[in-house]
Amino acid sequence: MVRARHQLSAVSPSPSPFSREPPPFPPIVMAAACVEAPAGVARHHAAAQPAARKRMRVTMGSTDDYDYEDACRLGEGAFGAVVRARHRATGQAVAMKFLGDDGGGHEALLRESLLLEAASAGNQFVVGSHGLARDPATWELCLVMDYGGSSLRDALRRQPGPLPESTVRAAMWELLTGAKGMHGAHIMHRDIKPHNILLGDDRVLRLCDLGLAVHMSEPPPYGKAGTLWYMAPEVLLGKPDYDALVDVWSLGCVMAELVTGKAPFRGEDEEDQLCAIFGVLGFPDDTTWPWFSSTQFAAELPELDDKQRRKLGSVLRCKFPETRLSKEGFDLLSGLLTCNPDERLAAAAALKHPWFSRMD
Repeated sequence: MVRARHQLSAVSPSPSPFSREPPPFPPIVMAAACVEAPAGVARHHAAAQPAARKRMRVTMGSTDDYDYEDACRLGEGAFGAVVRARHRATGQAVAMKFLGDDGGGHEALLRESLLLEAASAGNQFVVGSHGLARDPATWELCLVMDYGGSSLRDALRRQPGPLPESTVRAAMWELLTGAKGMHGAHIMHRDIKPHNILLGDDRVLRLCDLGLAVHMSEPPPYGKAGTLWYMAPEVLLGKPDYDALVDVWSLGCVMAELVTGKAPFRGEDEEDQLCAIFGVLGFPDDTTWPWFSSTQFAAELPELDDKQRRKLGSVLRCKFPETRLSKEGFDLLSGLLTCNPDERLAAAAALKHPWFSRMD
């Protein structure tokens, strides 16, 4: 494998879509507009009929309707914290997301609530939304969701050995079905990873945490967003008009992790991550990905002759031998982990793959 080190322009950490310049209209109008159907949609759901343009309303409740304890934290980070609570009237378990000072404030919560409402409507593989709740004393807002269980990351850490292929197949069917519904609602998640997938007591996997999601009615350019090991190559290379196929790449990384127990590409920074990807899948050329040659990364690569390029071809199968993943399963994985997004399988197409015909 050749690892090239380049002097690339400095890139700030993966930005949140909330870091953009404020729009020339009230935040609530902006957040409502972000769930309107786009005039035209990307190729991966071009056949879908655009939904009628309409505003969505967010349910507003009170935190007094819930019992929770600070000690019952489900997640915590720079964004804030997620705690488990129970609705007093129904006894239903929920998760409540509170944003910290750096989380984007009320506008960010409103935006995420609208996106989650749209993504989960009729989609059992995305965690359900209960809208927002306000603390009557402080006016602090939080996002209320179904309690979806522990994260897939935690479940994999507890797993004593490799998962059977039948389990991986069932998991990927649920995740791709969830992504298909979300993309059909014109929403890109942009941060799919095991930490943002929940495994419920019903043994169902659900996508969660749409804090970095974007509605495809918001025109590009889109900034870099996501978690390094699961970011698609077009995002790492700064392609400004990427689409929901970035989520499919992330799901390919999740599938690989389900098979082996670890993420397939583990770079230390964006440049190193690209080298890790191309070291396994091979460096693109004008035949496999014409756009790639126009990037700064490609321009600073050393010249490689045909013999060297053949040596740098895909070695993905070596990492997933047939004893671990069947021929059909590997064919699907290869379709998800395709560098050129124009050749990558969309979620809907992936679900039609013969691998899933053997579902129990």
